[in-house]
Amino acid sequence: MTWLANTASAVFWGVVLLSILVFVHEAGHYLSARTFGMRVTEFFLGMPCRFRLSHTSGTRGTEIGVTPILLGGYNRICGMEGEEGPHAAEVLACVASHGRVSVGEVAREVGVSEDEALADLAVLSDWASLRPYYDPKLGERPTQKSWPAAFETVRRDANLLTAFDKGHDFTLEGSTEAGEPHALPEGGAEALLAAERANTYRGKGFVARLVTLFAGPLVNVVVGLVLIALTVSVGGITVARDVPVVGSVSAGSLAEQAGIQAGDEITSVAGTQVSTWTDMGTQLRDAIASSQAFDVSCERDGTDFTVTVDPASDESGSGLFGVTASTEVFHPSIVQSMGVAWRSVTMTAGYVAQLLQPAHTGEVVSQSTSVMGISVMASEAAKSGPVDFLYLMAALSLSLGFMNLLPIPPLDGGKIAIELVQLVSRRRIPERIQVGLSYAGLALTLLLFAFVLRQDILRFVIGG
Repeated sequence: MTWLANTASAVFWGVVLLSILVFVHEAGHYLSARTFGMRVTEFFLGMPCRFRLSHTSGTRGTEIGVTPILLGGYNRICGMEGEEGPHAAEVLACVASHGRVSVGEVAREVGVSEDEALADLAVLSDWASLRPYYDPKLGERPTQKSWPAAFETVRRDANLLTAFDKGHDFTLEGSTEAGEPHALPEGGAEALLAAERANTYRGKGFVARLVTLFAGPLVNVVVGLVLIALTVSVGGITVARDVPVVGSVSAGSLAEQAGIQAGDEITSVAGTQVSTWTDMGTQLRDAIASSQAFDVSCERDGTDFTVTVDPASDESGSGLFGVTASTEVFHPSIVQSMGVAWRSVTMTAGYVAQLLQPAHTGEVVSQSTSVMGISVMASEAAKSGPVDFLYLMAALSLSLGFMNLLPIPPLDGGKIAIELVQLVSRRRIPERIQVGLSYAGLALTLLLFAFVLRQDILRFVIGG
């Protein structure tokens, strides 16, 4: 029963912790995309699933909710996947003129193959410029893996703005519902396609795309920074006191053999008075190095006493007395706390950067942990109290932020790297190459995950 309770606690707190961090990360992408006017059709906590609880925003059109697969989260930012073909404008105009039309009919009117028509329809669906129509009479359902036989228009106002566009007003005369035909703007099909592209990720400038990709990791780093500063200010920092008071005694050490206990205050070593921990340490090292027996005077509960220490009795041969300093909790100011937090940020960044250095990659991976390890740590931190839990959340938020900046597709850093390459080369990397890089990066990520998971199983299950 204890094992079951511990497992349940680890799963619960692991899900809570990771869900919060992923939500924060995806919220960064979502808010940035919306700020730049990109359409975002979905914003979910949890991985894609047919079962979901959601609400569709009346002002943004985004479906916001949660799925039962709480192992991540996602945004569907229009225009991040796929590439429109040369006949996309004609395909879009065809659907606009019919309201609802089959793939075959689009192919015939535009003069392309059904595969070409379907490819453009899929991209335009991703843009939220039109949507698939699932006909119940044909047994089609939105949950099916294949595209349906027909597509239809989306709801638009008189200015051809959709529910995902800023400033839409469906009360205007001339607005159309989904599945109804609508007129083309001045300039025709090409003008409509250009207007639709302008509302997507791909239609925005380099800076907007870069900021949107960077926003998720940035929010994680900022949250980690703030939480560390907060927990350090509230919970304080345990620091060693520079007074000759014993905090703990090592088993089998010279101090234990002499009868020294935690809480004893050492007043003199070999006849020399000491008033600080630093002075005491210096005198002890010199006395032990002499290899001659010496006296240590102490005070315990108001009573003075003296013990004799013989370095020759040190069986470990360490040459150490075997005591640690007493500690106290120091509550730094906000400025000091931010300094501590910033050092944590730079240390985490440096640690993650070592993954890109072949000489250190193995070492970093061997010291990493998986979802299992995170869950165990989250459970233990929750038992210790809210300060420890928030500190763990802060540390993991920093790690998540910097890990996502690694230049490995499909991580945010990989997408940023692709954007930079395209900027420098002034050429778009073909979609098939981007997809191939994403699959390769995903395979590498899964391989690392499997390795780290094996480490955690050995550490927490077999080793425990």
